[in-house]
Amino acid sequence: MRCLKKMIDLTNLTIKQAHSSLKEKRFSSVELTQAFLNRIDEKDKEIKAYLTVTTELALKQAKAADEKIKKGEMDILTGIPCAIKDNMMIKNIKCTAGSKFLENYISPYNATVIEKLKDCVFLGKTNLDEFAMGSSCENSAYFSTSNPRDLERVPGGSSGGSAAAVASDQCIFALGSDTGGSIRQPACFCGITGLKPTYGAVSRYGLIAFASSLDQIGPMTKNIEDAEIVFNAIKGIDKMDSTSCDEARNREINKIKIGVPKEYFGKGLDFEIEKAVKDAISFYEKNGAEIHEISLPHTEYALACYYIIAPSEASANLARFDGIRYGKISSGESLIDYYLQNRTKGFGDEVKKRIILGTYTLSAGYYDEYYKKALKVRTLIKQDFEKVFEKVDVIIGPTSPCLPFKIGELVDDPLAMYLSDIYTVSVNLAGLPAISIPCGKSNGLPIGMQLIAPAFMENNLFKIAKLYDNTRN
Repeated sequence: MRCLKKMIDLTNLTIKQAHSSLKEKRFSSVELTQAFLNRIDEKDKEIKAYLTVTTELALKQAKAADEKIKKGEMDILTGIPCAIKDNMMIKNIKCTAGSKFLENYISPYNATVIEKLKDCVFLGKTNLDEFAMGSSCENSAYFSTSNPRDLERVPGGSSGGSAAAVASDQCIFALGSDTGGSIRQPACFCGITGLKPTYGAVSRYGLIAFASSLDQIGPMTKNIEDAEIVFNAIKGIDKMDSTSCDEARNREINKIKIGVPKEYFGKGLDFEIEKAVKDAISFYEKNGAEIHEISLPHTEYALACYYIIAPSEASANLARFDGIRYGKISSGESLIDYYLQNRTKGFGDEVKKRIILGTYTLSAGYYDEYYKKALKVRTLIKQDFEKVFEKVDVIIGPTSPCLPFKIGELVDDPLAMYLSDIYTVSVNLAGLPAISIPCGKSNGLPIGMQLIAPAFMENNLFKIAKLYDNTRN
């Protein structure tokens, strides 16, 4: 057993590989966990994926997992080390949401996804754009995270810390949250797999809300098989989340029909990304799939629609952060002054920008002009997908129009930053499942391909994605 551990890198294992080795007692969960803690100590000084490393908790959980394994009571995730985005509650562990407002906030309870993963080992909480608002992980109140593929570049956001932790083998898998692409875009930038489930398929109880009608928790993993394993563990209805449901559907697929939206292959798409995605589509065609050019005509309005609805919901959700109930930062001479001081010093620039925008679009005189119209456009975007899915099984396109950009490169160009989510926001507006998988490289930088399926058809999404992914392993 000792000889085997010298031969293999324990931090490079997938869930299935680690599970098999734990079951066969080639090594213990404590040994596996310690290997990851050592890896974090070695690598995270330069990558900065973690905000909090929970060493004591991790080793305690690993010991408990080894006891279960010894008794033959293990399941596939027992003793598997993972990382959790720092906007999900783990009881008695700090939860900052990447904000100074919650710098000293200790979670009083477990999120539902944490309860469902209770046999795993939680290595720590990962960095994110403050309150999950951003596409680069540069908006964290603490520090920026670097992309393990190129330390001068961003890992994407807002789940950049989770993506970087998986890509640098500082955990076997991680959880992220996706409001407009915040799992898929960083998965793309870091060359890993990221799943945004159907809205409601995974409980949001214990997730610090950004935009409640768009937010969704999902797995970030080394391959599609691992994403499926984690999704099956965390999905399902939850009495603590009235929007959660259990409606898994399956549509018999005799011959795969793939839709390629013409709107996803136009101006602004990097040439190398376009080539890589089209090569992947050609692979499917050569292997018997039918390829159909389709149209999602309201795609051009998706980004504008998203940046009205998301900030509006954020404005309402973040109203509770006033320095009284959460995070006293400053004092004031009057109650209004107290609020102003705390919210001014507690929130970063990006969060303040979105709160102001959301408050404006919800205000009297502008609600009908902006927010109500955005809701109508959201319905049209949803209907576009519904019409297309009458003819095809899955939609394929790029995850991001650009390669990972350099840290600081787009800080002063918020529009360019927002445009990196142009292919992902529609999925959240429509409440659909989508997965980003690696499909190539350009100058050593990862390229991601996005597959989108009808609501609650994650099973078909995994099947079709695996057909491509398995050819590269």
